[in-house]
Amino acid sequence: MTRFALLGAGAVARTIATGLASAGRPVVVGSRRNLAEAAAYGDVVVNALPGDVSVAVLAGLRDELRGKVVVDVANAVRVDERGFAAELLYPDSSLAENVQRVLPDSQVVKALSTMHASLMARTGGEGVSVFLSGDSAAAKDRARELLTGLGWESRHVADLGPLVTARWAEGFVLAVRPVVEVLGPVPFGWGVVRSG
Repeated sequence: MTRFALLGAGAVARTIATGLASAGRPVVVGSRRNLAEAAAYGDVVVNALPGDVSVAVLAGLRDELRGKVVVDVANAVRVDERGFAAELLYPDSSLAENVQRVLPDSQVVKALSTMHASLMARTGGEGVSVFLSGDSAAAKDRARELLTGLGWESRHVADLGPLVTARWAEGFVLAVRPVVEVLGPVPFGWGVVRSG
């Protein structure tokens, strides 16, 4: 059975770890003290670290992550005075592409970055989609194992293509402030509604 590891111990990591554990999937969470051990444990490793430190921290785990699928769910931004994303740290690239650059022996897949953390473990309802970006079809299949463990059905998953398309997905975070200003602080995510 595929073993999952979460790097990070915040709300995103807790939500994903709880969802996987509830589905009976083997999972560990790596905090500052045991990131290397967690990375070594997982067959599929989820980057749930803060986006602004992800590249530096993951570069230090290159050996532990060699040959593994790394699912990047983080967003790397500079925040404004209210704590909302004001601009992307990698405006001409993406966090996912920079993670792939420092982990050349891993396969990076972008996923789950277009929704509030509370929606990542699917509990039902319609409207929210998961978007996958990655250069390896096999790696995206492993990322789908993660999504299945979290309760996502294939009809809610859209493969955008190569890793460069993560640039679009990472732009989601810039929509949070204007949406919250209109709707209030309600959890939301992007979705594709198919007609016909």
